[in-house]
Amino acid sequence: MTDAPAPLSLPTTDDAAGWETWLADRCDGCLDQARGLVDRLKDGSHEPAEAMAIWNDLNLALHDAFAVASLMANVHPAEAVRDRGERAEQDAHKLLTEIGLDRDLYDALAAVDPERLDDAGRRVHALSIRDFHRAGVDQPDDVRARIRELAERETAVAQEFAKNIRNDQRSVQVEPAVLEGLPADFVESHQPGDDGLVTITTEYPDYLPFATFCRDRASRAALMEQFLNRAWPVNEALLHELLGLRREQARLLGYDGYPSYDAEVKMIGKGSAIPEFIDRISEVSTAAARRDIDVLLARLQQDHPDVESVNNVDKLFYQEVLRRERYDVDAQQVRPYFAFEKVRAGLLDVTGRLFDVEYVEVTDAPSWHADVTTYDVVRQGERIGRIHLDLHPRAGKYNHAAQFTLTSGIKDRQLAEGVLVCNFSRNLMEHDHVVTLFHEFGHLVHHVLAGDHEWARFSGVATEWDFVEAPSQMLEEWAWDADILQSFGTNADGEPIPRELVDKMRAAKDFGKGLYAATQMFYAALSYRLHQDVPDDITATQRELQERYDVFSYVPDTHFFASFGHLEGYGSGYYTYMWSLVIAKDLFSAFDRDHMFDTAVAHRYRDRVLAPGGSKDAADLVEDFLGRPYNFDAFEDWLNSAPGAS
Repeated sequence: MTDAPAPLSLPTTDDAAGWETWLADRCDGCLDQARGLVDRLKDGSHEPAEAMAIWNDLNLALHDAFAVASLMANVHPAEAVRDRGERAEQDAHKLLTEIGLDRDLYDALAAVDPERLDDAGRRVHALSIRDFHRAGVDQPDDVRARIRELAERETAVAQEFAKNIRNDQRSVQVEPAVLEGLPADFVESHQPGDDGLVTITTEYPDYLPFATFCRDRASRAALMEQFLNRAWPVNEALLHELLGLRREQARLLGYDGYPSYDAEVKMIGKGSAIPEFIDRISEVSTAAARRDIDVLLARLQQDHPDVESVNNVDKLFYQEVLRRERYDVDAQQVRPYFAFEKVRAGLLDVTGRLFDVEYVEVTDAPSWHADVTTYDVVRQGERIGRIHLDLHPRAGKYNHAAQFTLTSGIKDRQLAEGVLVCNFSRNLMEHDHVVTLFHEFGHLVHHVLAGDHEWARFSGVATEWDFVEAPSQMLEEWAWDADILQSFGTNADGEPIPRELVDKMRAAKDFGKGLYAATQMFYAALSYRLHQDVPDDITATQRELQERYDVFSYVPDTHFFASFGHLEGYGSGYYTYMWSLVIAKDLFSAFDRDHMFDTAVAHRYRDRVLAPGGSKDAADLVEDFLGRPYNFDAFEDWLNSAPGAS
């Protein structure tokens, strides 16, 4: 490999105290560096290019502090290190708030003549000036003081909200006979305890198979109640406070509510456009959703005639029943083809071929846990990034799936490093989890391929937030292609998954796309309405919106919102997932489904959508790739197409 920036030096010890010291030194050092750069920029003695270079260094130092603090707060096995990460995040947020409210710093940056900068510098300058105004820099002293208080408290509340979700693993105990019908490897790994009962947790490697295959409805209901009540009641009070803090901040800055403030810097542009988008998707998906739910309910009532609606207790189980009965697809027939080690290797091979990169395992790389595998990402003999895969559950770890930044890539200065944090089985995987792995890896490869910019502002997944899911959603398509799946999906005898089985899987998946769209719009409406209305009774609002948008009914005495982590991270913008899916379907229309490794298209996509990072508006990136503005046509064709045709 040619010379390139070295990876970040991680501790070589397993000792928690050593990691805590390293984390403190890394974060405190970055924040001290940022403070020094603030003072340097404010002296006003710099030419435009030099001033912007200082500003760039300041932003990079902040990015680096936030990245490692957030990662360690979510993945390190030692609680003391996770707590230190949370404190470092608070310190970084506090400094970011101070910077945004620093009038002297703003004046120094505003004094830079953008006409004396290149195009990239002018874009960074314009975005930065906009951010200062959104932070409240031009507000009166008393308002700025209140904004500062709100920001500090919001950080603490949001952290506690996420921590409660992360730490609240619940469980039910069932008789061994209840496991009849579950996969053999699941049964083998869930032996009865001394009391003769089997413990099933709410962690995804337990929850997903149990909810899908357990034939005992009462046991499914018991686990579902625990799953939907994670972090409740403690998170209800925190969510009330978080919503109030965000609303007050937005109104102090002159907005009618948090959604208007938040949407201003996204593709959607304005808060009022969010419910309009939700209703548009609901309108075009209603027929498909009603058709699907009527089929589900009819099948459910064959077994339980007194049941009048379908809710999450029966959702996954009866979708699986219908896959078997209507489409001749049995997830237990599919599962043996997806051994974790083979899936991981296949993912690396597929994305390596698509984007012309190689993943070289670094067997001696230090990490925070033995589960982590590390790879250098190499292109044309040069290391362009490093990735860390942390893919199995453990106590105290982030319990969903996400890509975290370790370092932002800066051209000739700092290597892009990202971390994939998931919670998959160590043995056989559900195909749904294979799709999730492809999705999240889309964020990771985006982070690395966009890691060669001079400006920290453009590095990695730095586009508008309602576009960031589109590349990952598009990469999911490769997890549904027979040729792709056959390249790594083999059973214990080495036989590849049959093409006809994959065709049936796709038809079965398409059966539920109306259901998916309806549920997504319920989630989107919930995130919007909670932030816009800040209701006193969150449970009542959840029930109202579920009845209006979803086709699955409310599970009595549950409080899903308490573990809806996107309310902390995405705020009022959960619509992002469906907004991005509209664009993802349009992006994928440029590919030939019969030639998924067409390098001409894949490399154009890599170079025009992924590698530019935040250097252009997302709409321009898409137009550069498609040769036209994006539209809804491909999405509506997909939604309305017959099962198996998309």
